[in-house]
Amino acid sequence: MRTLVILTFLAGIFAGCRPTPAPRHFRIGFSQCGDADHWRKSMLAEMQRELSFHPGMELIYKQADDNSDVQVKQVKELLAEGIDLLIISPNEASPLTPVVEEVYNKGIPVIVVDRKIASTKYTNYIGADNYEIGKIAGEYVAGLLKGKGNVIEVVGLPASSPAIERRRGFQDGLSRYPGVQILAQVHGDWVKQKSEAALNKISASLPLADLIFAHNDVMALGAREACLKAGVQHTRIIGVDALSGKGGGLEMVSGGLLTASLLYPTGGTEAIRNALHILQHQSLPKETFLQTLVVDSTNVRMMALQSDKILNQQKDIELQQQMLAEQKRVYNSQRTMLYILGITLAAALIFASLLWYSRNLNQKINKKLALQNDEISRQSKQLMEMSAEAAKANEARIDFFTNISHEIRTPLTLIIGPLDEMLQHSKLQGADRQQLSLVRRNANRLLHLVNQLIDFRKLEFSKMQVKASENDLVQFSNEIIEIFQQIARKRRIDCRLVTSERRLPVWMDTGMMDKVLFNLLSNAFKFTMDNGSITVILEKKDGQALIRVQDTGIGMSPEVMQHAFDIFYQGDVDNHKGSGLGLALCKELVQLHHGTITASSEKHKGTVFTVALPLGKEHFRLEELAITASKEEEQEFYMADLMPVTDLPEEQEVQEKKGVLLLVEDNPEMRSFIKYRLSNEYEVLEAENGQQGLQLAFEYLPDGIICDVMMPVKDGHALLKEIKTDVRTAHIPVILLTALTSAEQQVEGLQNKADAYITKPFDFKILRHTLNSLLVNRNQLKEHFTADIPAGLRGTLSRKSDLRFVSEFTSIVESNIGNEEFSIENIYKQMNISKVQLYRKVKALIGTNINEYILNTRLQKARYFLQHEDISVAEVAYRTGFSSPAYFSTVFKYKLGVSPTAFKGKR
Repeated sequence: MRTLVILTFLAGIFAGCRPTPAPRHFRIGFSQCGDADHWRKSMLAEMQRELSFHPGMELIYKQADDNSDVQVKQVKELLAEGIDLLIISPNEASPLTPVVEEVYNKGIPVIVVDRKIASTKYTNYIGADNYEIGKIAGEYVAGLLKGKGNVIEVVGLPASSPAIERRRGFQDGLSRYPGVQILAQVHGDWVKQKSEAALNKISASLPLADLIFAHNDVMALGAREACLKAGVQHTRIIGVDALSGKGGGLEMVSGGLLTASLLYPTGGTEAIRNALHILQHQSLPKETFLQTLVVDSTNVRMMALQSDKILNQQKDIELQQQMLAEQKRVYNSQRTMLYILGITLAAALIFASLLWYSRNLNQKINKKLALQNDEISRQSKQLMEMSAEAAKANEARIDFFTNISHEIRTPLTLIIGPLDEMLQHSKLQGADRQQLSLVRRNANRLLHLVNQLIDFRKLEFSKMQVKASENDLVQFSNEIIEIFQQIARKRRIDCRLVTSERRLPVWMDTGMMDKVLFNLLSNAFKFTMDNGSITVILEKKDGQALIRVQDTGIGMSPEVMQHAFDIFYQGDVDNHKGSGLGLALCKELVQLHHGTITASSEKHKGTVFTVALPLGKEHFRLEELAITASKEEEQEFYMADLMPVTDLPEEQEVQEKKGVLLLVEDNPEMRSFIKYRLSNEYEVLEAENGQQGLQLAFEYLPDGIICDVMMPVKDGHALLKEIKTDVRTAHIPVILLTALTSAEQQVEGLQNKADAYITKPFDFKILRHTLNSLLVNRNQLKEHFTADIPAGLRGTLSRKSDLRFVSEFTSIVESNIGNEEFSIENIYKQMNISKVQLYRKVKALIGTNINEYILNTRLQKARYFLQHEDISVAEVAYRTGFSSPAYFSTVFKYKLGVSPTAFKGKR
């Protein structure tokens, strides 16, 4: 009986240890059109990663090297191997359609990935909405170009569905923006070399293009190389894919090779998941569309971090799977031992314990894996939220430092401007002059400190870009040393340049290296006693150009040496305290040149700073190279601590009023200061914001406008656009006066047709001479707008009524110059006055009758066309409103004494 109980117990144990049925084995065939590019490799890698979660699925992979005939043959081979499901990414739609339909008609499920076939005989399609990608790209391009520009489109393989749909979507995306024109379309067939070759054939059109849109990142890279070969460096290029990893689209956008890329998921993971659902007879929609987004400089960093984080989590999952496999191997080994030792109850009990332990451990591991998958999803969502928050925070910080620099520069202008005026006064006493010179020098020091802080913020936000050009380092250094010679002679310091090189070509940004060398020499003069020596040594060694600034000054202790290049660090010399910015800024600027800066020093024995710059230009990226050098002049700031300001008295002449100026400035002190300085020469009108300034401009039609940029209600750029687009005020010269000093901001002002751009703080002599020059140069243009009005008569017109009347009258005549049916009736109706009033007003203000004025204006316009336009006499007649060429010739010869044909021949 006991034996029966033991046998029954053992049978129960063996029955419980019987292995569960293994999951059904599925054979999946994957036909890839090719795997030479990074995107296709990423798709395969995603499939293999997902398959690691499904051990019962076998993947049979074939790729056709982008050959449709080969792919048809390979699909038939997969069909012969007895696959349960086919995944295919067709090379071309039409050639692959018959063989895909053959597989589908045999009852084998088909999943089409990325590219479609020419029929709907497939089980499931996976891919991004290529039409939507093209449309998003079109709308993004229109926004980037602000609704106006020329675009070149690089299309993929013509017969492939993504190329067809992206091209159609891109055209629809641009359809609402008539200002954006597609300059040309070329076929790159998804390949970099073919894209580059196709663009090389239209190289003459590349300089005309504002942007190139390529259907994938590989062709976009080919477009970049074609542009560089054609000498076009600033064309914006957008691609599609935005893959992570080495050579992927994320890296191209992050490195500045591409302006943006649209995320085009490979769909590898979704293909395996949908295949499992289909094989398990679960319902799926016919189409599975993948989401996309635009990746540009605002989110590329966070996207790359997110991708890296996901890859790291995936590696952790694979490691856990290896551990799970190891545990399964242990489990199988223990089960085998249970069969071998199962003849005894003790062995059966031990095996049962081990089996229970193994199952419990497997459950824990599976739960841990599930928790890790949930954690990956949660972290991915957090990364996307952090990316959006970081972009907003970054924008807010940039706005803050832009505004604070404006606020600091404005009071500095109000300090330096009056100081300059007082120092130039010849009757200023010696003691007063000395005190004011001290204030002027310290104002320069404060301005220099503000500039250094702004430079550091530019470096922090990667806004400071190297623009390197080839320069002679010997000549460059010698010019800067010459600036310090005056103070050197005054203090009897031997300052010289020592080099064995007659010429030392180095690729560098002269504006940045200016700051480095000025900083080093300024520090050397600060810490070198009178009768000492400062030597700049240049040499070429081991492929580098070395700049050594050596002095016989007080030196630095080892403790100070350790922190010499730390930002805001100040040494232990009380009488030479600085801001702690100079050397730290030097280090950052040298590193932007891929160089190094080091220091060696001993207390009371002097200091040597060594700057090492690599020779050649291979270490610079393409966007870091410039065609011409641009050198910044900041010596006044560096010399402020070394010697007092030189007295330059200048007598101010009181002149007669030259005309009317409109001053638009929101700061009342700045407005009062400029008005005071100009009131002897001009009648100055004041406005405290752009809207008020616009009203005064239309009311008084001033001779010139001085306008700040950052103002309430309406800023300077908005005011400038309206001034330059209105026929009544388009001729008025406008000077933008602002603390916004970056090249991009100055270019924006000039693009809006500003006549001059002067940054705060400014030298008032520059403002005065700029204003005088503009008014003289615009005199001829003003004559054009006032037609035949005598200059003496114009000066007597009332600024508020008569001048406005004449301006409106001449504007109406100018705008109707080519209208043959234009008459006096049109004028008085548009001006809303009676015919008699019009006759009297014109006669009183201009001194001629209306018909005579219109005829003279037409003849004046005709003379311009004959001199400057390559058109016939007949066309000139019709353009200027004459009823026939014969009548035009008669009037022209009568008035000017020469026929139009003879006049044209004299040009």
